[in-house]
Amino acid sequence: MSLQNQEKKLIAEIKKTAKQGQMGAVKVMAKDLIRTRHQIEKFYKLKSQLQGVSLRIQTLKSTQAMGEAMKGVTKAMGRMNRQMNLPSLQKIMQEFEMQNEKMEMVSEVMGDAIDDALEGDEEEEETEELVSQVLDEIGIDINQELVNAPSAAVSAPAAKGKVAQAEATGNDDGGIDSDLQARLDNLRRM
Repeated sequence: MSLQNQEKKLIAEIKKTAKQGQMGAVKVMAKDLIRTRHQIEKFYKLKSQLQGVSLRIQTLKSTQAMGEAMKGVTKAMGRMNRQMNLPSLQKIMQEFEMQNEKMEMVSEVMGDAIDDALEGDEEEEETEELVSQVLDEIGIDINQELVNAPSAAVSAPAAKGKVAQAEATGNDDGGIDSDLQARLDNLRRM
């Protein structure tokens, strides 16, 4: 800054001296002005070199800080590795897998039970529909034959005897016969 101020003063003096016609003094001041300008250039170069050195120092500082951080991380990782018990971790993971498999099995069983219950209801409904269709078809034929048949031919005690006989022999058809008998009784009342 002071060199730049000095340069401005020299330029003003050179102009003033040139107007006065003193050419010898003007030449001496011109040489002084050139030296001042060279000094200013040297200062700019020095300033840029100092800035470069400063950047290098900052880079070295950051590299050193990174190295220190890495050293700290390495120490922390080493402490963690020493504290970790690998067999214990493996045992924990195996226990987790076993418990997870049990959970999956329980949820599968529960899902299957729910599905079976829902399917059982659906199958029962479908079975009832099919039985009622078959019985309706048979019932239509039976109704026509009942109208034509004498009333003494079909007797309730004989039918009950068949149910008792089926139960005595161990046939499960007795339940179906009793259902058929009940339907026949309903048809007779009509």
